[in-house]
Amino acid sequence: MTESMPPPAVFNVTHSILGQPWRWRGMHTDTRDENFQPDDLVTQLLLTRGCPREELEAHRTPSIRGFMPDPSIFRDMDRAADRLAGAIAAREKVTIFGDYDVDGATSAALLIRLLRELGLDAMAYIPDRLMEGYGPSGEALVRLAEAGSSLIVTVDCGAQAFEALDMAKAAGVDVIVVDHHKCASALPAAHALVNPNRLDEEEGAAHGHLAAVGVAFLLGAALLRRLRQQGYFADRAEPRLLDLLDIVALGTVADVAALRGLNRAFVAQGLKVMGQRRNIGLNALIAAARLNRAPTATDLGFALGPRINAGGRVGKSDLGVRLLTTEDPAEAEEIATELDRLNEERRAIEGAVQEAAEQVALGQGNRAVAVVSGDGWHPGVIGIVAGRLKEKLGRPAIVIAVDSDGTGKGSGRSIAGVDLGSAVLAAKDSGLLVAGGGHAMAAGLTVNADRIDALADFLDERLAADVARAQGERALLLDAVLSPGGVTPALVEALEAGGPYGMGWPAPRVAAGPVRVIKADIVGTGHVRAIVAGDDGRSIKAVAFRAAETPLGQALLGAPRDRRLWIAGRARIDDWGSRPAAELHIDDAAWVD
Repeated sequence: MTESMPPPAVFNVTHSILGQPWRWRGMHTDTRDENFQPDDLVTQLLLTRGCPREELEAHRTPSIRGFMPDPSIFRDMDRAADRLAGAIAAREKVTIFGDYDVDGATSAALLIRLLRELGLDAMAYIPDRLMEGYGPSGEALVRLAEAGSSLIVTVDCGAQAFEALDMAKAAGVDVIVVDHHKCASALPAAHALVNPNRLDEEEGAAHGHLAAVGVAFLLGAALLRRLRQQGYFADRAEPRLLDLLDIVALGTVADVAALRGLNRAFVAQGLKVMGQRRNIGLNALIAAARLNRAPTATDLGFALGPRINAGGRVGKSDLGVRLLTTEDPAEAEEIATELDRLNEERRAIEGAVQEAAEQVALGQGNRAVAVVSGDGWHPGVIGIVAGRLKEKLGRPAIVIAVDSDGTGKGSGRSIAGVDLGSAVLAAKDSGLLVAGGGHAMAAGLTVNADRIDALADFLDERLAADVARAQGERALLLDAVLSPGGVTPALVEALEAGGPYGMGWPAPRVAAGPVRVIKADIVGTGHVRAIVAGDDGRSIKAVAFRAAETPLGQALLGAPRDRRLWIAGRARIDDWGSRPAAELHIDDAAWVD
């Protein structure tokens, strides 16, 4: 039996400037062909991202109706909806207990806004990252019960909160868990636990890629259906759940959930709702982020999401949910301004921790998983630093902040094909961790400082084969090739028609060239900006972000005028000038032989 040969390299690039082969993601599309049509490119983009040919039309314009499952397929969903409906009828005191990140804030905000429209003012509780840590503590749940809450709904947390939910049950308070993190075979003592990643899920397991806010949206749909059946809307208007899709889109993208199936519909339709500026808090945040156009999926991940996160990372943990639920424009502006300021503070802290983490990683060799730790590192930025480190090293990374009493709080990010969440859960089950869990691409943990080396050994042994396989399959995947003059706003518009893009539905990458570098310089924080021209004399602007000290950046800065390159990256609209122009955000380049 012979091994299958890898597909041929694009332009014969088997070893680019960044040391990787270039391959087609699927079919070879040459936009330089005079017979090329934009619709052909959109069809290719959909097919090469896993869309069955018979579902092309549904994926061209992803709708909630086209992808929404019956919420009742999920275990405990109807039980959760019944309990919430009862709380509404009895006007019980309800608390939504959310995680301190964007997914937690959006999940909590969605349920609070929906319950408000149903006549029930629910309270939000977001634990302090530094003082309380991740997830519900028994002490917090008992305090909420003693303050009068008879029902607590945890969102984006709770799937592993065994002790806390036991304490809540003993205190006589019902807890509904709405989560998406991986579950153990045993489940905590919740009144209902809605999670597509329960090990006993059947049909609902197909939606394991949902963020918690997506699960909360499905719970909202189940609740409205139950109330409808009970005649609750006989004398009052039924809320429009679809009006909350802007919040769902933000949480889904910011939590790096795979944008396939229902998630694509959430984001595609949610962006339309967001463009209508109905949510006062989101509108203020868009203004604080200095976005002067309708937000895109990229903006959710890189402009709005980080600002919501900044509250939980370096400020007050409840700022995000307060912003997303306020009806007061003045309060919204005040909170959005504060989140913008905290985001700048977060960036400075992040830079210092990142520099230190990279130095630690350099001394560790080539372990399958980079596990780095430092005393006094700010735990609010370790997730971001782990993501940066993962990108730089091309392998999973876990960054651990060790406090004064020797307890380490860690956050990890993984690469495609390596399930970090399962490995962290296994480490917890083996006794290496105080706490831990997550999903395939991200995980969180608590570990005693004297067990960090043992954790690194455990992960190295468990994941070495998966990491080697993933790295062996590493290649720069291209969707189309074009001449430099072909990088136009019209091309960008055609590419965007295959979106929204994100995790699991990668943004298209194109190759352009051959080109000569006419001018290159360093701008901002280590970005390389270049003007490149093709053989036909047409020139375009290109940017390689955070590349000044990398082989790619050095090649662009030092490129001889008489040597040509192929460049590959993402075509984007540059809207800073008087009229929109297209530019290329460079991911890699290769010398023309």
